[in-house]
Amino acid sequence: MNEEQNAPSENTTPEEIGNIFIGTCSFTEEGMVKTFYPPDLPAVDRISYYAEHMDTVEVDSSFYTLPSERNSLLFVERTPKNFKFHFKAFGMLTRHPVPVSRLGRTLREYLPQDFFQDTIRKPSSKLLEKAFEMFWSALLPIHRAGKLKSVLFQFPPWYAKSEENMKYIVWCREMLPDFLLTIEFRHGSWLSDRERENTFEFLRQHNLCYVSVDEPQTGEYGSIPPLAEVTGEIAYLRFHGRNTENWLKKGITVKERFSYLYSESELKEWVPKVYDLSRKAKEVYVMFNNCFAYYALKNAKMFGELVGGLRGKKSIEVLEIIPY
Repeated sequence: MNEEQNAPSENTTPEEIGNIFIGTCSFTEEGMVKTFYPPDLPAVDRISYYAEHMDTVEVDSSFYTLPSERNSLLFVERTPKNFKFHFKAFGMLTRHPVPVSRLGRTLREYLPQDFFQDTIRKPSSKLLEKAFEMFWSALLPIHRAGKLKSVLFQFPPWYAKSEENMKYIVWCREMLPDFLLTIEFRHGSWLSDRERENTFEFLRQHNLCYVSVDEPQTGEYGSIPPLAEVTGEIAYLRFHGRNTENWLKKGITVKERFSYLYSESELKEWVPKVYDLSRKAKEVYVMFNNCFAYYALKNAKMFGELVGGLRGKKSIEVLEIIPY
């Protein structure tokens, strides 16, 4: 029986399919800690508490520093069997500048002796390969436990579509053959009317999952249109908020950039799109990245109510305050 025969019919409801999973793009953000977790809860128990309320989590701290095998083992131990993790790729792997201070001792040994800059912008092939190796090794315990769903490769806003950049993405796939990769573009050239279908076909050919986004629309640099598409095993949707004023502003904090609380009517815009994704993909992951105070948590709860998600989970209750 082929995949089309196995696919749910158009009349099947997403509630019957049961393949929509909801989470946030952090579980340790300062505002989340102060508005969601019990004040006396030890930090080591936060992931367990989070997993009682959410289906999945995207760990974004791995973008700033390489994850550790020790933490991976703790994540496995402290979450239920069916809980799923997504890890954001270390910045060096996605062509972002990385401060030397975030490399750690092992990677710093791969720097030239005459390297005295504070930031690495063009790592050597040996350094890059070692970073991939260490990233892979650190996540292996979660993968072996069946809890690592995907690795998010979010490329920078200047990463335009080109043959060279497409080849690099394929190479990333080859460097992490055990993991499912989700690909998020932030330069509009990948999704222009002329290039869109070619981009989707490229992702399909290499078993790469397209990341759909809801984000401010600022033109070609820094944003892509809100398209819902499936190119791999799973569908992945990230809600970044719609804070257009802060989206490309320099000199502000990350939480200020994502300071946006969706209304119910704005979330409803995505309900038919997510229902469509749920009929085309094996699983749909809806992730809220508007991690400012309680915003991501409240919107995750709202969206769960709209699509019949977060089944079997405890109700998400937050303090609706701005604790900064």
